[in-house]
Amino acid sequence: MTSSSEYGSNSWELLVVVDHQYEEEQKEFILRVSGDLHIGGVMLKLVEQIKISQDWSDYALWWEQKKCWLLKTHWTLDKCGVQADAKLLFTTQHKMLRLRLPNMKTVRLKVSFSSVVFKAVSDICKILNIRRSEELSLLKQSEDALKKKKKKDKNSKEPVIEDILNLCNSPVISGLTGSPGLYSKTMTPIYDPVNGTPASSTITWFSDSPLTEQNCSILAFSHPNCFPETLAEMYQPRTLADKAKLNAGWLDSSRSLMEQGILEDDQLLLRFKYYTFFDLNPKYDAVRINQIYEQARWAILLEEIDCTEEEMLIFAALQALNLPFKNLIFDVLFQYHVSKLSLSSEAQDFICESEVDEVEAALSNLEVTLEGGKTSNILEDITDIPKLADNLRLVRPKRLSLKAFKQYWFVFKDTSVSYFKNKESGQGEPIEKLNLKGCEVVPDVNVAGKKFGIKLLIPVADGMNEVYLRCDNENQYARWMAACILASKGKTMADSSYHPEVHKILSFLKMKNWAVSPQAASDSESIDMKPECFVSLRYTKKYKSKQLAARILEAHQNVAQMSLVEAKLRFIQTWQSLPEFGLSYYIVRFKGSKKDDLLGVSYNRLIRIDAATGDPITTWRFSNMKQWNVNWEIRQVAIEFDQNVSIAFTCLSADCKIIHEYIGGYIFLSTRSKDQNETLDEDLFHKLTGGQE
Repeated sequence: MTSSSEYGSNSWELLVVVDHQYEEEQKEFILRVSGDLHIGGVMLKLVEQIKISQDWSDYALWWEQKKCWLLKTHWTLDKCGVQADAKLLFTTQHKMLRLRLPNMKTVRLKVSFSSVVFKAVSDICKILNIRRSEELSLLKQSEDALKKKKKKDKNSKEPVIEDILNLCNSPVISGLTGSPGLYSKTMTPIYDPVNGTPASSTITWFSDSPLTEQNCSILAFSHPNCFPETLAEMYQPRTLADKAKLNAGWLDSSRSLMEQGILEDDQLLLRFKYYTFFDLNPKYDAVRINQIYEQARWAILLEEIDCTEEEMLIFAALQALNLPFKNLIFDVLFQYHVSKLSLSSEAQDFICESEVDEVEAALSNLEVTLEGGKTSNILEDITDIPKLADNLRLVRPKRLSLKAFKQYWFVFKDTSVSYFKNKESGQGEPIEKLNLKGCEVVPDVNVAGKKFGIKLLIPVADGMNEVYLRCDNENQYARWMAACILASKGKTMADSSYHPEVHKILSFLKMKNWAVSPQAASDSESIDMKPECFVSLRYTKKYKSKQLAARILEAHQNVAQMSLVEAKLRFIQTWQSLPEFGLSYYIVRFKGSKKDDLLGVSYNRLIRIDAATGDPITTWRFSNMKQWNVNWEIRQVAIEFDQNVSIAFTCLSADCKIIHEYIGGYIFLSTRSKDQNETLDEDLFHKLTGGQE
């Protein structure tokens, strides 16, 4: 019996369902509460009524109708807005989740369903021994990929048994602290920089990590490739619109898994979302390097990113370095590049975007001079900007409709290139002066055919001007290509990154330069090689198996001396050199336009792309962006750039919040520095990416 005094005007009945982890059926409980009772008091009353002695510390209240957690235990029911019609669920905050990693392996572990995704990913990466968790996020598989998987399972004669690495014995507890040397530069390496094998004594960073040496090997090493038949059954995007669908499933980093409809034991993809791999270090990043490599490898295999035939062969050749050559069975597809990562034999400290600021360089020189010292010869005097002058060939197909290249005298200075009729007229007025700041620079190279071209897409008021430059040899191409790349970023040849850029381009060209050897054809017949396992389907259809094997062995001659770690890092670098690298596509409708376009989001720019032809229309760089905002009512993103340039668009292939988070996320990542001791300003991330809906 309930006394009449308990039926006050301020009290009412609240229905709470208990999701007990040891019982199959949920149980309902009715509590007599009042609006001034705080959430902690509600949970205390509930536990007393359940009358089961156990650890309830991981339990919290979930409000199903509002799709939100009631985690602020000091808030009252009135403040939370909970009334008599509410139905609450008392459930665990940490639940089982299946994660498919970039290497296509599935791990099963406990994840916080109440923390925001940004925090949940951070905790997951601590368990998996992956540094720089801010570069990753969780992705829901696209509907087209799920349809193809269901069709594959339906056609399979035998039941599909997924190989799952179970890490559920050690839950990802929010706020888990690692060993004192977790992100310390003085910690013992977990990756031998010489032979690429994990150091068994320091295989993990956490004393309570569920990663055994065997499990770490699964995550840190590449494994045999799938067969071509398996590859054919996987979803492959055919158009840019298909690629846009792949990026529609990114979860909101500012909301929890439960708030986004993710249920216990669902499967999500753990992927590198932001393509700025900061401070890649083979000493500490065994798992991280391998997972980045695997994501790139599958992007090539499934043709999510385009590459030339020459590059594809380099990737396959580098693959051979994972196994002894006498037992050559190519199990991984490698790619080579020499981008921002410097393979220094002294430090082996690979830092993406390790560019020294011109002003800092000048101040450094000034400081040494004032102290009576001698300035470094490495850093250029920024008041004396170098220039290039040489004979090049040019064609402008859209403007002049010429098929043949015509030779001119070119002068490259600052961020502009001018061309004259000949060298003698170089002191007068140029025929045209091209400002390359903000342009797109695309290599047009075929080393075997002695073709060294540079394609420039220069932004103008009504779109992009297309210009082709043709160089005579590798050295000339490397110098001019490096100058164009820096100019597109607003930098001159006085920048400290110019000479490393020239060197990396020459190294890349050297990789592509191999001679056809008669021995390679005979070797390919005597070696157990399955070339179809490490090239995309396009090339398996184009060439016979023996032809592919012979060409891969030809390319192998230039990379045979590389170690495992070096080969993986070169693969990542080559991936970074591809024109489409780092571009995430979305179908959008620009304000004032009557047709749909594609928007490419990269780490430093936005590109408007013609959906029909795939040609870039306009490029806007983040460095010129003044502000951006979202009109949440009409779901429109508006961005303002320098020189009174403004754009606005609505996203048709995904929620506009995803693009908003991409822009804010890349700006956030650009603020990272090694001086921060790897601590992140999570509040700043949410300010830049969260938005106000």
